[in-house]
Amino acid sequence: MDDNKRVTKAAGLISIATFISRITGYIKDMILARIFGASGMTDAFFVAFRIPNLLRELFAEGSMSAAFVPVFTEYLTDKGREEAKRLAVVTFSFLLTILSFICILGVIFAPIIATVIAPGFLNDPEKFSMTVTLTRIMFPFLLFISLAALSMGILNSLRAFFVPAIAPVFFNLVIIASALFLSPEFDRPLLAIAIGVTLGGATQFLVQLPSIIRHGFGFRLLFNFSHPGLKRMLVLLLPAVLGMAVAQINIFLSTIFASYLPHGSVTYLYYGMRLIHFPIGIFGIAMSMAVLPVLSEQAVKKEMHKLRDTFSFSLRLLFFITIPAMAGLIALGEPIVNLLFQRGRFTYMATIGTTEALFFYSLGLWAFVGVRIVASTFYSMKDTRTPVFVAVLSVLVNITFSLILMGPLRHGGLALANSIASAVNFSVLFFVLRKRLGRLDTKRILRSFMKISIASLIMGILGHVALHGDMWKVTGMAVNKAGLLIGTIIVCLSVYLFLMYVLKSDELKYLLELRRGKE
Repeated sequence: MDDNKRVTKAAGLISIATFISRITGYIKDMILARIFGASGMTDAFFVAFRIPNLLRELFAEGSMSAAFVPVFTEYLTDKGREEAKRLAVVTFSFLLTILSFICILGVIFAPIIATVIAPGFLNDPEKFSMTVTLTRIMFPFLLFISLAALSMGILNSLRAFFVPAIAPVFFNLVIIASALFLSPEFDRPLLAIAIGVTLGGATQFLVQLPSIIRHGFGFRLLFNFSHPGLKRMLVLLLPAVLGMAVAQINIFLSTIFASYLPHGSVTYLYYGMRLIHFPIGIFGIAMSMAVLPVLSEQAVKKEMHKLRDTFSFSLRLLFFITIPAMAGLIALGEPIVNLLFQRGRFTYMATIGTTEALFFYSLGLWAFVGVRIVASTFYSMKDTRTPVFVAVLSVLVNITFSLILMGPLRHGGLALANSIASAVNFSVLFFVLRKRLGRLDTKRILRSFMKISIASLIMGILGHVALHGDMWKVTGMAVNKAGLLIGTIIVCLSVYLFLMYVLKSDELKYLLELRRGKE
């Protein structure tokens, strides 16, 4: 099987599992929106959750993939499975030790952390106190999700993608159970959701252990922190902390600015980003997870011509899928938000606020997903420094535009600033990578991008015209709305695929040939 087919097959498996995970995630969000609405207390919850979630991106999923997978892949390729097992055990022991210490500090210094991330809450003592309490409950989530990320890195390097991709489903199920069955037993129901977050993180780690063991790996304590593989991983890890998590850092900064805006602003941004995470998770993260082991193997073998081709193919295929998703979210934002969230205490005003956030986040979707492929290519070559410098530039851009736009556009301006920063991040990284590798099929990528954009624009206009109406302002009629929305999406996708066929899309041709090969 050639590398492109390996990437496509792996990305397909991850996408299926991630789709199931996102569906359970949206069911979780629908339940939380129905029960808690959009208020000062939900702002406190989402701010508190953002703290360990940011650290998860910094020390777990993003940086773990960037630092662990290339080194672990090299050990598997050049040194054999026994040395790779030893590296995995040492890394597990290191993470368990360091992150336990960080969690203890997080619980102790929660008031200081809450002050830094949401200084605007200091004017509301009840809101601030709730944020501190929720932060303390959810901080251990960082430890469990980091161990889950390590397990994911091991399994992905062994070309086992489905189990780690399906593991977040169990995280969502635990929170759903907490909301439905545990929260009614609490005077402050959000405390039950916070407990569910921590327990869900532990579950996400534990469900991967059987697969780890089946592949001949296992976890035990081995405190050999001088292991050369661990040292190399840490050298890559430190810069990867900033480089891979720039999106989370920008969201973190948006939270600080949003704490000065009217009640509900943080919640609008949260739900808007949750909807954006659907295509990012199903396509962007799936593709980056699938392509990193392949790119790392090509880099170890010095097959740079294959690495360039794999990069170009992955990016074009990713744009083929995500740009129409971007157009769909922009065109159908209000119907989607209305159908998913507008019930109970989540009013039409909350729908409008969330739709505004979704619109401005959607403008940067192509960059959110694209930067993952570009960054993964740097990481495969064990270069985590370059993304750091670009990340710093991106953060500065985000701060600048946030300050400029939050006045006239409020929370929508913060979302737009995040999209602009991501576009800068992708563009600069792409330019640097092109200089590094000599060529990147730039003309082919741009030609594909233009075809996809034209077809997506036409599709988006069609969808907006079809679903424009007053029925999306009222609550209820969920079955009728779901049927109309799903039918419109199917028609729009059909139009998009027809237009891409007329425009002779290379990506569509590849997928059709791949399908015929399976028949």
